[in-house]
Amino acid sequence: MMARSSLTGKHVSFTVAIVGRPNVGKSTLFNRLAGRRLAIVHDTPGVTRDWRRAPAGIGGLSFEIMDTAGLDDVGENVLEGRMRDQTLQAIQRATAVLFVIDARVGVTPMDEHFAQIVRASGKPVVLVANKCEGNAAHLGLTEAYSLGLGDPLALSAEHGQGLGALGDALSTFQVAPNDAEANDDPADGTDHTEGENPDIHLTIVGRPNVGKSTLLNRLIGEERVLTGPEAGITRDSIDVEWMVDGQRIVLTDTAGQRRRARIGDGLERLAVADAKRSVDYSEVVLLVLDANEGLDKQDLTIARRTVEEGRGLLIAMNKWDLPDDREAARRRVSDRLERSLPQVRGLPVVNISALTGNGIRKLLPAVRDVHTRWNRRVPTGALNRWLSDATERHPPPAVAGRRIKLRYATQAKARPPTIVIFCSRPEDLPSSYERYLTHDFREHFDLEGVPVRLVMRKGENPYAQKRS
Repeated sequence: MMARSSLTGKHVSFTVAIVGRPNVGKSTLFNRLAGRRLAIVHDTPGVTRDWRRAPAGIGGLSFEIMDTAGLDDVGENVLEGRMRDQTLQAIQRATAVLFVIDARVGVTPMDEHFAQIVRASGKPVVLVANKCEGNAAHLGLTEAYSLGLGDPLALSAEHGQGLGALGDALSTFQVAPNDAEANDDPADGTDHTEGENPDIHLTIVGRPNVGKSTLLNRLIGEERVLTGPEAGITRDSIDVEWMVDGQRIVLTDTAGQRRRARIGDGLERLAVADAKRSVDYSEVVLLVLDANEGLDKQDLTIARRTVEEGRGLLIAMNKWDLPDDREAARRRVSDRLERSLPQVRGLPVVNISALTGNGIRKLLPAVRDVHTRWNRRVPTGALNRWLSDATERHPPPAVAGRRIKLRYATQAKARPPTIVIFCSRPEDLPSSYERYLTHDFREHFDLEGVPVRLVMRKGENPYAQKRS
């Protein structure tokens, strides 16, 4: 049995890291090999910052690819230096390396410098001369031989040219099935894919610089994603698989989301759109707040969108070691939630410090609890007993002298719990009464903090004729 790509279940036999200096087309090649647009592509150099991986294929060849940050010759204490360290970490995890240059620019001193580093890693290297469409790339393709990495492959990632030759070169890295199984590493990170669902898919969201990436690193116990004092470090949404107590959890780190009016260039808009798509893929969403700043308007916007998408939601009050008056900070958040998010009354709030680790142990049980409630199915008998009691305690109002009858209820689906109620005149039922039913249902079945959907449908009890 071959190694399995963590999120898809697709079996691959080796992993390839795509490396090179900034803006040579690494993310475009990553998207081309993955078969869909996963990594953000933009003209700005240094868009990719954290390495990410995804299943890929050329013809009948299946493997895994890793997109990495552009290699830059700077000090370790600046952001670009930390990005380079992440890329070197990806090289060590890979079976082979695709070293990419821009054939239109030719070989630069930086290409030569990092070619030496890649050679020193001891990993097999395939040299790729990208952007080879047109005549302007001929000189750069010739210069590529000077790097001493073998014959360059002429490629155009944007147009899909040269992929056949790349597939032939990569096929030499296929390993025997037994070896592939031994190399399977379930703890490594992967990216958004369809197919096999993880036990829990948890997406971490919030405003910039509230500690989302620090929290992810604290949970998995390693420096997997970049952190630092700079706001807006994370751009791509990065998925990392985390095995804990035999349960598989996919953690997604996302870009910080500012108010729409404050979002600047097109690159930031792409990053925020990617973060929103991550919520659509998730099951539970963890909204991270800065305990000093509390719950502001943008946090509420993120929370409301999460609830509208039907995802389980909980809140982490990060930097809990910083407020002078913790009780006042807790009360401010609680009161704001009660006023502004009544549709998920009872939302769980966990106080943590991602930097020190305080309170982290409380987080996973809270996530599991929300996930369980989000998946809950209520037996039809219990559901109709609740409906009968709820309408008896507070009967539906009479409209135009005629009382509205709620005849029968059934759960259409879970994730989130969705209840269909058959009603004599659903179009006349006031929204205030629907809110009463939703709140009473959530309270009765212990579903506080979870989105609940009630659907009013006209019709008789579908089981009445069978029963008679």
